[in-house]
Amino acid sequence: MKVLVVDDSESIRELVGMTLEAEGYQVHKSSDGVEAMDHLNDTDVDLVITDLNMPNMDGISLLKEIRKDASKVGLPVLLLTTESQTAKKEEAKKEGATGWIVKPFAQDRLLSVVKKVLR
Repeated sequence: MKVLVVDDSESIRELVGMTLEAEGYQVHKSSDGVEAMDHLNDTDVDLVITDLNMPNMDGISLLKEIRKDASKVGLPVLLLTTESQTAKKEEAKKEGATGWIVKPFAQDRLLSVVKKVLR
């Protein structure tokens, strides 16, 4: 299974990447939504895990762009963020987010959510 991890923090990209790779996932990484869209146009992935707050294109904007593409409508998108605001969660849900993981996260919790989404 291929997972695209999108976060402007290199340390978060590395942590999520190492966690998933240890479980056998193939991980691709992007530092913002613009880079992620370029990647998604070139490579099929099974799941996107994206930060909410990033430069150039934030996680909600990335989610909207993904949902505009008919071939990616069913692509699961998890938001990984320090935000726990209900309004942001509602906006993400309205735009088609599959789920929400709050940073800092426990690695076993991340794996549990990923496994559930990719069943």
